[in-house]
Amino acid sequence: MRIDFNADLGEGFGPYTMGDDQVILDVVTSANLACGFHAGDPNVMMERIEMAHNRGVRIGAHPGYADRLGFGRRDIPHADEEWIRVILYQWGALAALATQVGARVTHLKMHGALYHKSAYSPACDQLVKAICKMDDRVVLFAPCGSPLAKAGRSAGLTVCEEMFADRSYEPDGTLTPRNVEGAIFHDPEVIARRIVDALTHGAIAARDGTTVPLRADTVCIHGDHAGAVEIARTLKLRLQAHGVVVAPYRVR
Repeated sequence: MRIDFNADLGEGFGPYTMGDDQVILDVVTSANLACGFHAGDPNVMMERIEMAHNRGVRIGAHPGYADRLGFGRRDIPHADEEWIRVILYQWGALAALATQVGARVTHLKMHGALYHKSAYSPACDQLVKAICKMDDRVVLFAPCGSPLAKAGRSAGLTVCEEMFADRSYEPDGTLTPRNVEGAIFHDPEVIARRIVDALTHGAIAARDGTTVPLRADTVCIHGDHAGAVEIARTLKLRLQAHGVVVAPYRVR
């Protein structure tokens, strides 16, 4: 079994830092870099692009809502064409910076509230059309079994269906809202056991104890969570110990 291992990174800005990106980049195989709206700025973006590129880590755009105070995790009402432009705008900015060091943005994964909006909105077909016009080689990260994953695959995009290592799931396969007790896991060993079991059996235990079928191509941890470095290292070691090949997704 082969799995990509990704993390949300580059989420500091100006004089403010978030997480230990340098260490996490030594563990993961792909990095989702904030593009300046919910977090990040041109300098942080450029630095993280270089860090990832020098390590052979896949680079992805991680656009979110323009909501620094809410870290992009609050929904902001937009017309469909507006939130799609929010995604394209940020992706284009990261892609432009990547050219300066001979790197390429090879995947796209939305952040926070925009992740859920794009994955489950009736306008996800409209989003996919816009993505294909911009770069039909890009790998699209989307929740396992989501309408966005299906729309992307139908349009001919390479889709990586994503499982979250440090988040709880609801019985319908969506993530447990962050304001619900038990929505976030912090113990590295608990996280590792959950994900090894989920990948082995193609299903994960939901918050209520029921089983949710999930087939994942990539597993995510959040770089801003406490203990992210230990979680990343422990998870990778446990996956490898169980015969899972941790390797970057393939690009066209």
